[in-house]
Amino acid sequence: MTDPTTLGQEAAHWLKRLEACSEDGPGVTRLPFTPQHRAALDVLRDLYASAGLETHLDAAGTLVGRRGDGPALLMGSHQDSVRSGGAYDGIMGVVLPALAVKHAKDLPIAVEVLAFADEEGVRFPTALVGSRALSGRVPPDALAMQDSSGISMAAAMEGFGLAPAKVPSLARDPTTVLGYLETHIEQGPVLETAGEALGVVTAICGIERHSVTFTGQAGHAGTLPMEGRRDALTGAAALVTEVERLARNTPGLRGTVGELHVFPNAVNAVPGAVRLTVELRSADDAQRTAAGHELTTFAHEIARARGLTLDMARSYAQPAAPCDQGMRGALQAAVRRAGGKGLELPSGATHDASAVADLCPMAMLFVRCRDGVSHVPEEYSSPEDMGLAIATISDFISNLK
Repeated sequence: MTDPTTLGQEAAHWLKRLEACSEDGPGVTRLPFTPQHRAALDVLRDLYASAGLETHLDAAGTLVGRRGDGPALLMGSHQDSVRSGGAYDGIMGVVLPALAVKHAKDLPIAVEVLAFADEEGVRFPTALVGSRALSGRVPPDALAMQDSSGISMAAAMEGFGLAPAKVPSLARDPTTVLGYLETHIEQGPVLETAGEALGVVTAICGIERHSVTFTGQAGHAGTLPMEGRRDALTGAAALVTEVERLARNTPGLRGTVGELHVFPNAVNAVPGAVRLTVELRSADDAQRTAAGHELTTFAHEIARARGLTLDMARSYAQPAAPCDQGMRGALQAAVRRAGGKGLELPSGATHDASAVADLCPMAMLFVRCRDGVSHVPEEYSSPEDMGLAIATISDFISNLK
């Protein structure tokens, strides 16, 4: 195979072309079923052709490139971005496996490279439609969901030249698929801190979200005595602090209060109500669920102690998706043959791999990103690291049984 640095420079060339497929403004903004999406598909078709991949666009807007006959190893990621995002998130995971196929001396198995249309869920209030379609798990109402202009996903697909009514027919027969490998920037600082270019994902964390409202009694900040106040914000503050304490003291658990609304939100008023969200993530579903129960109990105790009423309910839950042990071990061995330690780490973010896991075994390869940042214009992975990833993917394919 070509020298890894040269491979990485080739990847940087393709990513630079794809970076230009964006709305005007800082960073990359490329939403599904838009002119920018179409421009990216044109670039990817050129890339796929150079890799000897036969290409078609499926009914969900996924660009599929195939080489070989028989059951296939699926590889890929998403082409879309967040608004003012980076040039590597998602799309790098399409470019690198295509180049691994292009430069492989031989392919012992059939392969497919997939560029999913919509993973981020920025344009429509749903996500992972392309990857969910492979396992036949697209929510029934997903295609009816509308963007901010009132355009449904089905209408946007039709305007893009697709046939959304055929999305259910995209479900694959599991016997025709060997597995799925997704390559992605880490979106965090673990690899950079460890001095490692590549990491092997153990699992995609499960997620649960709770909506919380504390209600007390609003009043004048100057005339209401401290004794007997029913300050909703002090109750909410106690819960926020407990979320951080619990997550810091529970290895593998991540807890976040990302949304907070105070009423009446006036400088001279005691807060009468506070609405907030609690999000918990863990690769261990039992750990995550237990943390949710513990925080719910804590919130009720705080409400009783402070004379508040509490409305708290779990509003969302997504189970963890463990990576397949066999594929994970083979990927780790390939990373080590490329000179890495084979560092293992969980993914705190959701990826297309979590949806494809309903169809077949899956694994994920993380690539170091500078300063651990993602979803911003400063997002970056070096050609050297990308070249090592390409070599690792090629090695993984060659040794897959």
